[in-house]
Amino acid sequence: MHLGIVSDTHDNTDIVDEAVDVFEREDVDAVVHCGDFVAPFSAAAFDIGVDFHAVRGNNDGEWALQDVVGEFGTYHGELAELTFDGADIAVYHGTSGAIVDALVDCGHYDYVLSGHTHEFVHEQRGDTVHVNPGGIPIDAAPDAPYAVVLDTDTGEFDRFELR
Repeated sequence: MHLGIVSDTHDNTDIVDEAVDVFEREDVDAVVHCGDFVAPFSAAAFDIGVDFHAVRGNNDGEWALQDVVGEFGTYHGELAELTFDGADIAVYHGTSGAIVDALVDCGHYDYVLSGHTHEFVHEQRGDTVHVNPGGIPIDAAPDAPYAVVLDTDTGEFDRFELR
């Protein structure tokens, strides 16, 4: 299964549109947004006819996302536990680094997907892979955001720079 992963799009419609283009071009089966859409209107672009899952980020507008996302996907609130083709996945925005570390280190998940730091991460600890696709450039993390496509069968992934 091909899973699209994105985070911290912060109402940047250009970044959202580029991520959607990547996911459509790569023919993903599902998309996960790791939070910080910011305003509900920026979630609607992800209505592309595939399974969609989102968690809440740390911005106030995130609290109003449930209705918008619920029209075409699943809004999980603070944490999502998903299983795709036998791969167990935790999705958490990443507001608390200690919680991210606990999810990665507990050994219960094959993948932990997070955001918040706006920095790309791909690391393996034990049997768990942690992926953070980054987010819009900010002073503390000036790198470009990425759309990530993960093959849950092989563990291989591709990242696509969004600018």
